[in-house]
Amino acid sequence: MGEFTTVGVVGAGTMGSGIAHVFARAGLRVVLCDVEQRFLDRALGQIRTNLGREVAKGKLAVADIELALERIQPTTDRGALAAAELVVEAAPERFELKAEVFRALDALMLETAILATNTSSISITKLAALTRRPAQVIGMHFFNPVPVMALVEVVRGLATSDATFGAVQALAVRLGKTPVEVNDAPGFVSNRVLMPLINEAAFAVMEGVATAEAVDQVFKLGMAHPMGPLTLADFIGLDVCVDILRVLQEGMGDPKYRPCPLLVRMVDAGWLGRKSGQGFYTYTRG
Repeated sequence: MGEFTTVGVVGAGTMGSGIAHVFARAGLRVVLCDVEQRFLDRALGQIRTNLGREVAKGKLAVADIELALERIQPTTDRGALAAAELVVEAAPERFELKAEVFRALDALMLETAILATNTSSISITKLAALTRRPAQVIGMHFFNPVPVMALVEVVRGLATSDATFGAVQALAVRLGKTPVEVNDAPGFVSNRVLMPLINEAAFAVMEGVATAEAVDQVFKLGMAHPMGPLTLADFIGLDVCVDILRVLQEGMGDPKYRPCPLLVRMVDAGWLGRKSGQGFYTYTRG
């Protein structure tokens, strides 16, 4: 597998737009696909803003903003992904949705193309089994905000080939990221360790042990975390946290991963964290 020139991203949300950003910044042509034009317009606006931030920090020249944006082809037509040598799926964290995307991409793309998923917890092996190319399916788990965070968990499914892993590992380095090899298991490393922490912090609040502010202060001052677990949960999205905990609970068969009832109630109320304006904390736009 040679060096990639054209890549695709399915899903133009926070993660998908960030992934498209780092691909384009690294000189790759990017086909960015979503179901509605408004999602693509919003993503391109966010990419422009984030490239501007890199210019302000001296990491990028002003001329590079337009060059990077010119490399991104926004589209609502999945057929435009047919020429990509690698596609990263960045759809919401629901197996049924990702499965539909993977089946469609497998039927559409070149036999030599790699299918990657940005899933933060769903089985790579299970997604790969839906395709005719399980050796070319891999996890490429970026972290938010994608242009800033250095880590990419590169997750091997049971059938992922060494050639696929090597190509994706080299791509991550080309993007300026640090790839870390992880084998397929529910939650991989990051969320297998992080989500029980967030869940237990929510239980501490629900049971009246401490306020959210107090829990977060303990971790910031006592464990030198840059932000507390409940601030981080709001940043990730409480709905995403609950989805991942349910994947862990089902995948491990262990009740210790049961989502805290307070988290579930907050999600039911539409209190999803920063993106909704209300979570463990209240947020105002800007």
